Amino acid sequence: MTLTPKERQKMARRQRIIISNYPHHIILRGNNKTFIFHSDTDRRTFIRCLLQAKLKTNSKIYAYCLMPNHVHLLIEPAEKNEISLIIQSLGRKYVQYFNRRYKRTGTLWEGRYKSSPVSKDKYLLACSRYIELNPVRAEIVSEPGEYQWSSFGFRAEGKPDELLDEDDVYSKLGATPEERRLAYKRWVEGVLTNEDWAIIRHIRESTQRGTLIGNHDFQEKIVKSMYYVKT
Repeated sequence: MTLTPKERQKMARRQRIIISNYPHHIILRGNNKTFIFHSDTDRRTFIRCLLQAKLKTNSKIYAYCLMPNHVHLLIEPAEKNEISLIIQSLGRKYVQYFNRRYKRTGTLWEGRYKSSPVSKDKYLLACSRYIELNPVRAEIVSEPGEYQWSSFGFRAEGKPDELLDEDDVYSKLGATPEERRLAYKRWVEGVLTNEDWAIIRHIRESTQRGTLIGNHDFQEKIVKSMYYVKT
């Protein structure tokens, strides 16, 4: 049997790991690294589209960062297909808005989105910090609190954000909302240790490969509950 190029490409795709009731680090990149936001109106529209998509599922969103040419999200789906539904909804609503506004056609995203499940422990907090420090690493701002388009304002400064939920690991940082915010803020803005850098490298590599973010015990534990989705 001879396969068409499209069929060969589909078969070559790596199967995506999706685990219900676990957070997933998601990255959406602009096609050819082009900007996916040109204005604050674009960013507000994206967040509105993301909120609408979230409300149609039972998913939770713990962290995000809107960079000029890509987006980081930390989404926990209650059902195995909910992340795909959210991304598909963004493709319909935000991409249509963006194409109309800037008189363009075609795809906005660069291939498939990146996705990696995250363990519910220090790796989850580290992933949130990794997401929220993106603008600092990119030298857009000097402190994460200076960047408006991330979850840092909600998690570290108590700014209202209807898009976000509070994860269980974050909830254990203090007995009150203020204690949790202060503890998280000090931790995110603190000096990174050698262990922190090792976790950062692990997050980067796992997200690129689409593998699990967590320690060996987590990876061993989760194998039996793996669910693969071709998207």
